[in-house]
Amino acid sequence: MKKEHLDLAVKLRHELHQHPELSGMETWTKQHLIGFLRRYTALEIVDRGRWFYAVYHAGEDRPNMAFRADFDALPMDETIDLPYGSQFAGVSHKCGHDGHSASLAAFALEVNERGADKNVYFVFQHAEETVVGAEECAPLMDEARISEIFSYHNVPGMPENSIGVIDGTACCASTGMIIRLTGTPAHASRPEDGKNPCFAIAELINNIPAFVDPALYKRLVMCTIIGIDAGKEAFGMSADSGRLLLTIRGELDDELEKLRRRIEDEATKLAAKYGLSRDFSLKDNVPANVNHKESMDKVRRAAKRLGLPLVEAAEPSRGSEDFGWFTKRTKGGMFWVGAGEDRSPIHTSEFDFNDRIIPAVAGMYMALLSE
Repeated sequence: MKKEHLDLAVKLRHELHQHPELSGMETWTKQHLIGFLRRYTALEIVDRGRWFYAVYHAGEDRPNMAFRADFDALPMDETIDLPYGSQFAGVSHKCGHDGHSASLAAFALEVNERGADKNVYFVFQHAEETVVGAEECAPLMDEARISEIFSYHNVPGMPENSIGVIDGTACCASTGMIIRLTGTPAHASRPEDGKNPCFAIAELINNIPAFVDPALYKRLVMCTIIGIDAGKEAFGMSADSGRLLLTIRGELDDELEKLRRRIEDEATKLAAKYGLSRDFSLKDNVPANVNHKESMDKVRRAAKRLGLPLVEAAEPSRGSEDFGWFTKRTKGGMFWVGAGEDRSPIHTSEFDFNDRIIPAVAGMYMALLSE
């Protein structure tokens, strides 16, 4: 890519890094990205409120292709000394979404100058960390008749500028579960007069290994205890209500659903056994991020043409990624770009996005556009 474009993209990345905003609050970030594209490109900008997209128009008879980047930050302090460090206490770009957006903007600069034989949609998405952003943006795939969409994530620990690929599930589906069990109170000296949910919660927890028995599933499923609370600090009373918070995840959407039903069925049985009422709620529902093989084969060919090392992943990432909402609606995929084997992991205090991978990302996107 042109050095002028790279310099602009790196400067943009540092500006985004200095002004991090949490999911759902990315007003400055969105406007700054829009301002950048209006200043340096002739792309059409479509503001959708919490997110936006830009369009390069090749012609009404040409196919429509999309590329997506996220732009929200994390509720973490900036603990490393950077000349462009976060200006806001408790908020920082420790996942690299500043770099993802700067990479997409760099690609937009290239397309704006060099042109393309497809209509190109540059989707800048909010709220990936709270897994609601992509679900709100995904209807664009139908509205604009997008034939294919790509995205990437930076991966510290992989060789710098290597390209990671996998067919099928790239990132596991996950759902937060809240199980509420309610009984009746009693004096602590006569617990038999009440209905205490703690016994049901304990039994439910002890049954978790059986719920995730690998013999019951084709692919990986997991259940993680996030929190437990019951009763209150009143030593003259027996507990009469409690909650169990779980995160369940799996490589396949239907197997995640099977796990959820097993847990809810068991909780229902235990509620009946102990004379309790029960209530279930779900939070942060993310589908499996599924890569289409045809799209990933294009990624493989693009990496080969650019001379970038290709890494075939042996298994999906256990972490979730809301990009799966897009590939539920159209063909596409997410690939990984190595940030360097010596770089600190994402979501850690020492992480900072590696600007040196921006040209590789822009190059991959240009190559995919010409497929």
